[in-house]
Amino acid sequence: MKNITDSFLCLGYWPSAGSFGFNTDILATNPINLSVVLGVLVFFGKGVLSDLLDNRKQRILRTIRNSEELREGAIEQLEKAQARLMKVETEADRFRVNGYSEIEREKLNLINSIYTTLEQLENYKNEAIQFEQQRVSNQVRQRVLQQALQGALGTLNGCLNNELHLRTVSVNIGMFGTMKEKNN
Repeated sequence: MKNITDSFLCLGYWPSAGSFGFNTDILATNPINLSVVLGVLVFFGKGVLSDLLDNRKQRILRTIRNSEELREGAIEQLEKAQARLMKVETEADRFRVNGYSEIEREKLNLINSIYTTLEQLENYKNEAIQFEQQRVSNQVRQRVLQQALQGALGTLNGCLNNELHLRTVSVNIGMFGTMKEKNN
């Protein structure tokens, strides 16, 4: 403890005015030096530090303002893009629905057209078959009639004599004459 009190007593001891030297007493010189340095810094550095801080503050505020404006612009562009996307999606859905209904309508029209064409072809086929049947039937009738007539002529020629032939012809002429009188 005596050493501590001795060190405080040394603080009170001042060297004589005529000598110049370094004071090696740390406890006596540091607070004085620090207070002088801090005083000079506060006095001269206050304006510079204040200006630096104000400039920094203004740059930060300007950056925040610019960021807010960019954010608002981006939000506005996003909203416009979303509105356009919704419009395009709605139009795409409408085109998709219209396209599907148009495809279905065209498909039904094509199916109906094919059925109509098939019915027409079926009718043409039936008409052609019927025509061919009638033509064949007429040919068969003509051949049967021709063969019957040839057979009848052969029989008549073999059975008829001149007198019977003349009588048959005159009876037929008489029948035609009476039919002609009735028509007039």
